[in-house]
Order: sequence, then structure tokens, then C-alpha cells
Amino acid sequence: MIEPSPLLEKRVLVPRGENQAKPFSQLVENYGGIPVEIPLIAFRPIESNQCLQACLKDFDTYDWIIFTSNVTVETFFSFLPDRRSLPKIAVIGKKTAEGLDAKGLTAEFVPTAFVAETFVEEFLPIVHPGLRVLIPKGNLARDCIAASLRNAGAIVDEVVIYETFMPEENRMKLASMLVEKQLDILLFTSPSTVDNFMSVVHDFELREKLTGCLIGCIGPITEQKLLSYGLPVHVSPEEYTVKEMIKSTIAYIEREEL
Repeated sequence: MIEPSPLLEKRVLVPRGENQAKPFSQLVENYGGIPVEIPLIAFRPIESNQCLQACLKDFDTYDWIIFTSNVTVETFFSFLPDRRSLPKIAVIGKKTAEGLDAKGLTAEFVPTAFVAETFVEEFLPIVHPGLRVLIPKGNLARDCIAASLRNAGAIVDEVVIYETFMPEENRMKLASMLVEKQLDILLFTSPSTVDNFMSVVHDFELREKLTGCLIGCIGPITEQKLLSYGLPVHVSPEEYTVKEMIKSTIAYIEREEL
């Protein structure tokens, strides 16, 4: 007899945007859960500006370009439609590398762990004084990588190419779901998703509605963000992927039911 998945009938928050939610939701469904898609962050390209145009004009002078997410890949190439010669490409994360592969491009550097601190530690041996690096990023991105590379003598240009926001309709949907206790498992994929989630919790005074929810996340920075709000973190896998987060969630539930 096949035992039901521990996710059976459990409603799992999927905080990603429309284009990223499908694989996440499919994993939840595969393990018997009910995905509840409420994108806590959305992205929009910035308006072209002098800083961006200067970086694109000098694009051929860079030795490396660093992509930290699929969003940066997709957005950057929307500003650079012509395939001129590219510098070497470094990425954080397998999914970002896969996004490059889909464009016929290859990442020459991928760290062993998908977090900025590990990227810096493993990339620094490549750095030498005068190395030119371009880092496209979102408006809320940390400057950990750029600061560390500059300290090692690299010339680093950071350029904001998209901004992050939470659609107003999703705020109302999340508030309604929390009021009605319609979420059993809360899984977060970035510090921004935590901030936007807690903004709704604070504005609608819904803190007590989180009692009994299982909370999980990807990566130490997101975990720290949850803890800074005084929330428990039940699940935080060593490999920073959605698949591992869901598998760790299942393992946690199974331990609790013993």
C-alpha cells in the first residue's frame, strides 16, 4: 500500500512570480500538496538611463560579467539584444546557469554553494588589480560581491537594471488567506519575499494568524531575515534550491509525526 505524502492536503505558499511559480507549484503538487500562488515580488525593467547606457557602450572593456539570478539574465539581454562579443560569465546558482544555456551561452564560473559569500570566496583567486567586472542587479540587491572584489583591486561597475515591487492585488489576496487560515506552509525564496510578506502581516495586524504555520526558506540570508522578524525557521536546507527546501519540509513533517 502506498502511503500518502506528508504534504497531502497541506496548502503551501508559493511566493514567486508567474514566470517562476510553475516549477515550484509542480513540485508541491508532485508531493501531494496544494500550491497557493501569491507572488510576493514582481520585477520590471528600469527606464534606460545614462549609467546603463555608459555600461552598454563600454561593454567590450569588461573581463567578467556576473549574473546573480535569472531575472538579471533575462532583463540584461533585453537591453542588449545584439550578440556582440561577451566577457567571461560568472553566475550564482544552477538555475541561472541553465537560463544562460537556454540562450546558447555558458557560465565559466559557478560557485559550489549558491550564496554571495561563497561566490566571493571562490572567485577571489581569479581577481587581480585592474580586472574589470560588470554586475547587473536589482534595486534591492546587496553589494557584498562588488565590495569584496573592489577590496581585492578589481574595477567593478554595478548597474541597476530592474526594480522589485509587490503588486497591490497580491497584498489583499495574502491578507485574506491569512485571515481565513488558508495557508499551512510558508516557504520563502529571498529576503524580499519575507519583507513583503511581513509588511502585509504588520499592516493588517495578522501576526497571530501565523501560529501553527510551518516556515521554511532558501539560504542563510533569507533565514536571517525571518529570524529578525522573530519568526521560527523550521526548514532551511543546506542546498539552496526549491526542490531541496520542499524535500526538507517533508522530512521535518515526518520527524514531527513520529
